[in-house]
Amino acid sequence: MSLISPKETITIALSVADRHASARWYRDMLGFETLYHADEAGWSEVQTNTVGVTLGFGEQARPAPGNCVPVFGIADLDEARRKLEQAKVVFDGATEVIEGMVKTATFFDPDGNALMLAEDLTGSA
Repeated sequence: MSLISPKETITIALSVADRHASARWYRDMLGFETLYHADEAGWSEVQTNTVGVTLGFGEQARPAPGNCVPVFGIADLDEARRKLEQAKVVFDGATEVIEGMVKTATFFDPDGNALMLAEDLTGSA
């Protein structure tokens, strides 16, 4: 039995130089639909052709290609984080909150791979 119960969604976070250009490229090349651009957060998402799987684009002045972070949707991030920390899972700093949008926390697997939990705060999920 697992410590936490992720929702049936996953977002693969990619580091990009221009979120809008990336969204257009994924639309034109792969047929992915742009879900939204959150300019105030430097974040955009596109829906892949796989149910429950999206790509998120984090805009960086110097993108780090190959540094993908799977982002697991979770109903209660604070509770999930508490359980993982009790199991000695290491987190990368404090939980980040963008009011009315999302709450996120990055943690690491035993090999140092970054993973993220995200709680939807929009009220739409």
